[in-house]
Formats: sequence, C-alpha cells, structure tokens
Amino acid sequence: MRKSLWFQGEKALVWTGVLGLLLALLCGAGVLLYGTEDTPGAGLAKAFSFNAALGVFMLSTAAIAPMSGMGSKGRAFFRWSYIVLALYSYFAETVQHARGVNPRFVEDGSAFDNVVAMGFALVALLLVVYYLVFAIMFFRRRSYELQPAVVVSIRYAMIAVLLSFAGGIMISVNQGRFLGAEGNLIWFHGLGFHAVQALPFLAWLTLRSSMPGAAGRSLIHISGISFIGGLAAIGWQTLLEKSIWEWTALPLAAVAFFLVAIAAGARALMEAVKYPRVRQTGSADASNRN
Repeated sequence: MRKSLWFQGEKALVWTGVLGLLLALLCGAGVLLYGTEDTPGAGLAKAFSFNAALGVFMLSTAAIAPMSGMGSKGRAFFRWSYIVLALYSYFAETVQHARGVNPRFVEDGSAFDNVVAMGFALVALLLVVYYLVFAIMFFRRRSYELQPAVVVSIRYAMIAVLLSFAGGIMISVNQGRFLGAEGNLIWFHGLGFHAVQALPFLAWLTLRSSMPGAAGRSLIHISGISFIGGLAAIGWQTLLEKSIWEWTALPLAAVAFFLVAIAAGARALMEAVKYPRVRQTGSADASNRN
C-alpha cells in the first residue's frame, strides 16, 4: 500500500477552506439575529450556504492536489491563484449579502455594488478556467502513477465538478437559477461538487480494505459512472424546465443512479471495517475471510 499523499503541502488551501466554514458560521449567526426577510441581512442564508460549500470545496481540493502530478511551480501558481479567488468570493458573498445586495445580479445598486458584481463575474470565470486546467492534470499518466485507484476516482469526480461548473455558467447566463416554471439549476450546480468528496473517499476505503484489487476497481468505476449518470439525469430534467421532484423517468433514474453509488460506498465501507488491510509483514493472511 502506497504512502498517503492527502493534503501534503497544501496547508494554505486548508486554512482557506477553514475560513469559509468559519464565515458560514458567522453568517448562520446573522440569520438567527436578522432572519431572512428584512434587510440588511436578508441574504445571509445564501452567504451561509455559499461560504460553507466553497470552504468544503477548498478543503477537498487541498486533499487531492498532491495527486495531480503538477510540478511545484504549477501547484504553487494554482494554489495561490485559487486562494485569492476564494477570498474575493468570500468577501463578495458575505459583505454584499450582509448589506442586502445580491453580489451577482445587482438591481439599482451603487457604483461599489456594480464593481463588486463585475469582479465577481470575472472571479467566477477564473475559478472555472483554473479548475479545468487542474482537472486535466489528473488525466495524465504522471498523476495516475502516484495513486492509481484514487486518481481514477478523482477523474470521475473532475467530470462531475466540470458539469457543475457548467451549471453555474448557465445560472449566470440565465441571470438566475430558475428555468421556466419549475426547473431549478441549483441542484445540478451544487450536487456535482460533492463528487470530489464522495468518490475519492470511496477509493480510499477500498485501499483500506483487503478486498481484491479487481473488486475495488469495480466499485470505483461503478460509483463514478453512477454519480455522473445521476447528475446527468438531474441536468436533463432541469433543461426540460421541470422539477426534479416529479415522479417521472428522469428523476427516478437519478435516484436509481445515486442509490447504486451509495450502495457501492456502503460496500467499500463494510469491507474496510470488517476486513481491513493487514500492513504488517508476516501477519495472518487477510484473504482468509469467512
């Protein structure tokens, strides 16, 4: 079993993620104080969810960055660029929502509000572009050789993340999350980012268990394909301007796909708990399982 690379050299990214979680707690306290109806403070619930989501995303990125195969200079450029972009995003979401202003879509705002909104649009674009380059790194052989099983899971996660970024671009172009009467892009936009937590974690579990390598790889592929399939079904339903909560073919297909992914994760967890990989040489053969 290879040496773990998780989080190595990414302390700054980690602390940036932690900052997002702390800001989310602060915004949550603001929601309790101001509620969600009156301004200022009306948008703090949105700032809470954004800061929490970006904070977790930064932590997840910090976890997998050492397996990207990027050189030290490339990683440093990506790291500090993404930190600056994240800090601006925290600022725009927190400050503007605390003032009762939508940081993305300003209506009758001041010059300051319009400048922040224009800056946020540029930052959002750069977040996508930089992450696209980051994602491509995991499809190189250099990355695969560092941690094969985990990198395969990250490849699936990167596809899901890029789909979610596409959903975010659609929200910006559409000037809002709603399509038609019932379509809501926020589900498609938000769910894909969780692949970068769920899929590499499943791969880590397979490495922690004594299951045969072929079985572990199968679980990784099943979970990755199922997650992307569920996300695609949600996206298709949304593009049809329909609610994902309908009892129709696409939402039911999404549920089925995600249940398969969850089942794969449950299997990996059970194997890791019941039959952990034996590390010591000369220990009892872990393959003698009943």
